[in-house]
Amino acid sequence: MTATGTGTVPGPTGIRLTAPAPGWAIDADVVVVGSGVAGLTAALRCAAAGRRTVVVTKARLDDGSTRWAQGGIAAALGEGDTPEQHLADTLVAGAGLCDEEAVRTLVTEGPAAVGRLIEAGARFDTTPGGEDIALTREGGHHRRRIAHAGGDATGAEISRALVAAVREAGLRTIENALVLDLLTDGRGRTAGVTLHVMGEGRHDGVGAVHAPAVVLATGGMGQVFSATTNPAVSTGDGVALALRAGAEVSDLEFVQFHPTVLYLGAEAEGQQPLISEAVRGEGAHLVDADGHRFMAGQHELAELAPRDIVAKAIMRRAHESGSDHMFLDARHFGAAMWETRFPTILAACRSHGIDPVTQPIPVAPAAHYASGGIRTDLWGRTTVPGLYACGEVACTGVHGANRLASNSLLEGLVFAERIAADLTRGEPGPAPRGATAPDTSPEATALPLLAPEARVQVQRVMTEGAGVLRSAGSLARAAAALDRLHRDAATATGDAAADLKTPEPGVEAWEATNLLCVARVLVAAAQRREETRGCHWREDHPGRDDATWRRHFRITLGTGRTLSVHTTETAAFPPTAPGAPGTSAPTPGAPTA
Repeated sequence: MTATGTGTVPGPTGIRLTAPAPGWAIDADVVVVGSGVAGLTAALRCAAAGRRTVVVTKARLDDGSTRWAQGGIAAALGEGDTPEQHLADTLVAGAGLCDEEAVRTLVTEGPAAVGRLIEAGARFDTTPGGEDIALTREGGHHRRRIAHAGGDATGAEISRALVAAVREAGLRTIENALVLDLLTDGRGRTAGVTLHVMGEGRHDGVGAVHAPAVVLATGGMGQVFSATTNPAVSTGDGVALALRAGAEVSDLEFVQFHPTVLYLGAEAEGQQPLISEAVRGEGAHLVDADGHRFMAGQHELAELAPRDIVAKAIMRRAHESGSDHMFLDARHFGAAMWETRFPTILAACRSHGIDPVTQPIPVAPAAHYASGGIRTDLWGRTTVPGLYACGEVACTGVHGANRLASNSLLEGLVFAERIAADLTRGEPGPAPRGATAPDTSPEATALPLLAPEARVQVQRVMTEGAGVLRSAGSLARAAAALDRLHRDAATATGDAAADLKTPEPGVEAWEATNLLCVARVLVAAAQRREETRGCHWREDHPGRDDATWRRHFRITLGTGRTLSVHTTETAAFPPTAPGAPGTSAPTPGAPTA
């Protein structure tokens, strides 16, 4: 892929993954891809409104990113707190690129959405001896507004409650299924998805779910880097599918690196244990090897500054001291607090030979959250008719250049409800007929499959060239290396291809191909943004340039596999479609027909 010109490419691109034609198919009104807080919330509310809803998930229902969330869910629930204060903190963290209307939607609808989550069965920690929800602080928040469960197992509790509700409602689910490509009808509208079911399931192999509405809630793309807090399933499948379908993506250059991830050594790869921001919210200190608190004086919130500021401070101090990590000191908590408030983190540390009760915890930044993704409007609608997105895979404009801590679960919850409201405001549409099967003709453009072994190469290239610290030189080297991988896969020649034989279609090759696709888009956007803003840190452009860059990129993949990049005129996103409705959908939480 190469960037050419400006503008967008309307309609289907004809680009697809190399895969067999579907051997089976089922019909639905809505197919939801993903089983985190966003996907299951959307599915439950669509099903409750009488829509035939199918949930497709890459692993088990409870195996996505949501269950790994430790800190909690942010909402203005405490005495004296208001949505306006939550909005202000979110806008500051987003470094000038938040869509204020989207943030206002999040913070005003958030408290009621959390209440409905509790009604669905989620149990949050309460104050000692009382029934009020216990609230804590995290980075960037000026008030205690983070609700948590099980001490530091909030995501696991939310996942448990939603999975139980899905099973009680009897929703049709397809587990262990990797989504491949979008199906469209003769008008270019969404008509379902193709997918591959792994293992011995009843629908083993490649099949299709035909539906006039598809909700992508596939999570993030943290596996594009060597070290990440994301689970192994987070390979950017939703963003890659949307690009092949002609949808716009935005803000992929803004990858949040969580500042405090358990440091397991310079060679550590894959999913790394997260040390929740809530640990700092309860009073832990960041220190160097000499025990010096280096965040004091760097920001008014010190250790609770927004994540990009803390991550940069850790990297700077590490470089100054000739180290590659710092320490989080919470020995003053004592054993009892560690065991009750942070039992999951305590167990993870001890499993790696570190006892935070008696030792400072070695920490370093690692890829954590994609602030960008598939561009949507306030109702989750993408630029492809009938295709919706919510959760980490989406770019709603809420996060801007840097997500505020614990806004992710809330965003998934609020915008999933909005998608369901939009999908259920009228009679169900007709079941799609004549959905186009993947085009296997010579004219079709199938992405060359990357060998599974090349996944590690993509990750190392991205970590070295597009990680926490970036520059024109590092990004150029990353772009060149990724281009070589793409060419070698396309031509089956060259040094790399000598060792990486032409792969057969399969899950590992599809994942590697998706990672390469999103990596190339991320690097292209990071090269173009010549400034430092939020979690995008350019060493060669250390300043923030509002006059030139307080705007977004709208990126599409053209029929020739070239990138089309259009820059918005302001920090606000335009509508996802000319004349798209947005005011007639019912209020989320209101009764639906």
